[in-house]
Amino acid sequence: MAEPGVPHTDWHGFGFATRQVHAGEQEDLTHGSRITPVHLSAAYRFASFQEATDRFAGADLGHLYSRNANPTNQVAERRLASLEGGSGAMVVGSGQAAITVSLLALAGSGEHIVSTASIYSGTRVLFDRTFARMGVTVEYVWDPTDEAEWDALIRPETKAIFTETLPNPKNDIVDIPAVARIAKRHGIPLVVDNTIATPFLVRPIEQGADIVVHSATKFLSGHGANLAGAVVDGGTFDWAASDRPYPALTDTPIAAHASFVEAFGPRAFELSLRFGIANDTGPALSPLNGFLLQQGMETLSVRMRQHLASARTIAEWLEQHDAVESVDYAGLPWHPQHHLAVRDYGGLSGSVFSFTVRGGRDGAERFFDALRLFSRMTNIGDTRSMALHPATTTHIGFTQETRDRLGISDGLVRLSIGLEDAEDLIADLDQALRAAV
Repeated sequence: MAEPGVPHTDWHGFGFATRQVHAGEQEDLTHGSRITPVHLSAAYRFASFQEATDRFAGADLGHLYSRNANPTNQVAERRLASLEGGSGAMVVGSGQAAITVSLLALAGSGEHIVSTASIYSGTRVLFDRTFARMGVTVEYVWDPTDEAEWDALIRPETKAIFTETLPNPKNDIVDIPAVARIAKRHGIPLVVDNTIATPFLVRPIEQGADIVVHSATKFLSGHGANLAGAVVDGGTFDWAASDRPYPALTDTPIAAHASFVEAFGPRAFELSLRFGIANDTGPALSPLNGFLLQQGMETLSVRMRQHLASARTIAEWLEQHDAVESVDYAGLPWHPQHHLAVRDYGGLSGSVFSFTVRGGRDGAERFFDALRLFSRMTNIGDTRSMALHPATTTHIGFTQETRDRLGISDGLVRLSIGLEDAEDLIADLDQALRAAV
């Protein structure tokens, strides 16, 4: 039986803005409502004994329980899969949940993941604390351009490579096609966090990634009111042909039934999450949050243009300020990854970046406390602009040696540029910088 909720229109071939508004939606034949209803139902009725059996066995992908799939959330899933160019997607309760279920579906106790070192601090904490307690080891590549460093860390029990398109907070762009070639050479799936870039700027699957994750709390939802995560299956990795075992996908989950790879082909990873680890661990997304996510995606391109334009203007202005030591924004010509910013992002390397205030921690503290328009808070991708001091917040638990290697200095301040007028944001930064020196 076909999966319910599949849209009547194939949106392939339509433009990005059209798909962000329409892809994944299903006509409401009951009431004719134009906006997707919020389906507040924990579970769904079965038409017959056989239908109940088929849904539990995976022979029928109809609705079973909202821990697996919810009609509201499925609109957001299909929309994001369309925007990223994936075979399917699954939404979960947060970005951390998206990373967790994706990687733990690939690696278990005694196995290994290789990641770039410059990634979101919460992801490193997840890897070094919780994954370590579960017996999954994560090792870090400090120079992603050094193939020898990758080769030295990858071993037979390595089950995934993880990286980010635009690392937070340093904006040090990763060459995704180059990392994808390394992953392919070793026969390992590449998992890419595309939270900051979003599919508006770059689509990692087109660059060779196999799986994309998002903290959909951020730019995809866009208004700071929602908590959500998402996993997009690229449908590109040949799980059955891999020399490394991926039992969650290739083993038969139910006796006398097909494996996920055999039954679902390019959607195998997505559906192994939906009926495997995500089902078992339960990081379900509320349909209210799924509704907010799909609403946010409808305006993604419009918001991103403003975020990106203002970020570039502000980064260029900061570079000229006497109270600023340096600006970590790859769109600036002197930046070591500027060529990647031009090649892959049109020179617009996101709207989350850092700069270093003169005067070290004391200067950063004076600057931080003087801000009036920027919100002092730990989020990114909001309509509001935000500032944070990583060394004493997101990276406070890191050793000094690790902070030094990551470039998290005492004067470093992270900005997330919102949708306010750039002139007003610059005025706020200017008065705060004058208070810092």
